[in-house]
Amino acid sequence: MHILVTGSAGFIGHHVSRSLLSAGHQVTGLDNFNDYYAVQLKRDRHAIISGLPGFTGVEMDLCNTDGINTLFQTQRFDAVCNLAAQAGVRYSITHPRVYEQSNLQGFLNILEACRHARVPRLVYASSSSVYGGNTKLPFSETDPVDRPISLYAATKRANELMAHTYTHLFGLQTVGLRFFTVYGPWGRPDMAMWLFADAMLKGKPIQVFNHGNMQRDFTFVDDIVSGVIASLTVPTLDPYEVINLGNHRSEPLMDVIRILADALKIKPRLEMVPMQPGDVPATYADIDLARRKLGFNPQTPVSEGIPRFVAWYRDYHRLPG
Repeated sequence: MHILVTGSAGFIGHHVSRSLLSAGHQVTGLDNFNDYYAVQLKRDRHAIISGLPGFTGVEMDLCNTDGINTLFQTQRFDAVCNLAAQAGVRYSITHPRVYEQSNLQGFLNILEACRHARVPRLVYASSSSVYGGNTKLPFSETDPVDRPISLYAATKRANELMAHTYTHLFGLQTVGLRFFTVYGPWGRPDMAMWLFADAMLKGKPIQVFNHGNMQRDFTFVDDIVSGVIASLTVPTLDPYEVINLGNHRSEPLMDVIRILADALKIKPRLEMVPMQPGDVPATYADIDLARRKLGFNPQTPVSEGIPRFVAWYRDYHRLPG
């Protein structure tokens, strides 16, 4: 297959591209290398996949309508995996227009391009944040998702609705994947695992929101990738799908901090602070649908995944130990 992966220099996009290439697929990777976090990290990810057979890199923004249309007119894609987006719940509170551009305008460009090029399947990243303030756990795809509590969540829910419209009107097969707190090697510096590790190694206190009364369904990136690959290749999916991808374990935040500190061999300094706007106290994925439709079976508990992240983090930053 020839697959377009947008956000190929991002965390999940990097891993998905590597997995597809190792399986013998041809990948065109698109990224705009924005400066939301360190551009060098994105360049380093990109350098790895650029050296693999079957990869072609394109530096472009999803909002470049003419550029996207030209790309689809000159290339034939058997599937599109849209992982490019402006991420981050808290950043959406202070930079709302960035989300409107990347997550709405950019996604519309992908939908239109897939429609006109008659791409057989579009897989795209949604988020567990669409569940908003729901308190029933675990979160199921049948739960109501009409009350987002951050603009980021609202844009991800909008993506699901836009995809539904294109499936209904034009027959475009769309698969939305609701990711739950992904972590692992080559992760994002704005996420908890990286932020905590960085602070601990520098002897700084880490901010623990909601005074530690938080639970997250931390999902190792290799498990997420297995679900993404299945969503691109399994032949029996319905025309419109929205599927949770999580670890099906809701980990207390204080346990995660302890495991991370043990892996780093550091005693953490904790600063207990209130809940932040846009955050939720707990996430927990019901993955029955993913198991049934994708054969999804996450294998990595945090007791294994966190030390693997730490080993990569030390190596990437050339730290001793």
